[in-house]
Amino acid sequence: MMAGTPKSGLFLALSCIAAIAAVGSIFELSSGDAQLGNLVTGIILSLSVPLSGLFFYAAVRDARANM
Repeated sequence: MMAGTPKSGLFLALSCIAAIAAVGSIFELSSGDAQLGNLVTGIILSLSVPLSGLFFYAAVRDARANM
């Protein structure tokens, strides 16, 4: 049985994108020479970590609501 809606799929995709942005930001900051600068990359990192968790939570909650 497949559960979920297009909305939960969108939330899951956004969670993946935010997680990829977080990992990329960590690598950029650890290299010592971030292409966008340390401040902008740090802002991206500080926003993408909680957003990935929130979007994942929203995807799970939506999928469970539509079971």
